Amino acid sequence: MEFLWAALKRNFDHLTHVLFSVGSDFSVNSLLCALAVAAAFLAWRRVRRGRRLRLRALARALFPRRILRSPSTVADVGYFLFNVFVFGAIVGVAAVSYQFLTNGVLSGLVAVFGKPAATTWPEWASRSVITVLMFLAYEFGYWIDHYLKHRVPFLWEVHKVHHTAEVLTPLTTFRMHPLDTYVFGNILAIVGALANGVGAYLFGDTTYQYALSGSNIILVVFIHVYVHLQHTHVWIAFRGLLGRVFLSPAHHQVHHSTNPVHFNKNLGSCLAIWDWLFGTLHVPSKTPEKLTFGVQPVRADAHTITGEFIVPFGRSFAALAAMIPGLPRRNPPLAAENEPS
Repeated sequence: MEFLWAALKRNFDHLTHVLFSVGSDFSVNSLLCALAVAAAFLAWRRVRRGRRLRLRALARALFPRRILRSPSTVADVGYFLFNVFVFGAIVGVAAVSYQFLTNGVLSGLVAVFGKPAATTWPEWASRSVITVLMFLAYEFGYWIDHYLKHRVPFLWEVHKVHHTAEVLTPLTTFRMHPLDTYVFGNILAIVGALANGVGAYLFGDTTYQYALSGSNIILVVFIHVYVHLQHTHVWIAFRGLLGRVFLSPAHHQVHHSTNPVHFNKNLGSCLAIWDWLFGTLHVPSKTPEKLTFGVQPVRADAHTITGEFIVPFGRSFAALAAMIPGLPRRNPPLAAENEPS
């Protein structure tokens, strides 16, 4: 009984953190901010076209029935419940130790370049630099993880689960296979530790980033402004230089497209700079593009526990075995299912 109570409390605490922590990537307040931004944008677009602004029409535009009733949306709810109450509450995201790696990087720099002198900068300045550095490290780690999962066959087999969404909602962010989440957490830990170790060496001491509930404050701002809208039908496109620096909601909607022109594009989270630098950027058009989402061909077991949790394990291990010399090979799965190898 005590064990059951402890498990329930752990799940409740985790759910509370997810929904009500300011630094959460899925907090109620950030969702409400995204809703306000989407409503304001749709209302402005309607008024600009000379159409009457009606609350009922605005509500229908924000919450289309085809999306609310889609089997894909129902599956997203299931992913949310699983990843919050089961996987997220009981499994650590990263196996590697962020602090251990940070200390290792710092020790290595000391061994090569000698002991650093303590900075003479005021605290606000050093913390501001570290905050920007850690945000850029997060974005770079996110891009590396995403690039590998779209290019390496056995990683694509688990990441493909996220792309089976046929409609996009903020809950789609939870449509992640456990192995996908696990790899993501470890890559972020490695890249973040490298950046933190370098920052600690440059300033001669541990300097903490500005954070809210443990999350980088710059990332928190992006989440509250528009990141949730990346997994929606609301077409807000950044163009020109803005579209080469920041990933708008339309950028990420293009990323989910079944059009081969859009494959392996827009792999960042908030920033487009890494995509721009490495040639994976696709700046969306100003007017909404007609997109379809999902993985082609559509499998009969899409949106099921078997198809999205169990089958990807086998497909991923088969793709990994095909990469090992001497073992029987099969054709890479990527070419036939949305993403080219």
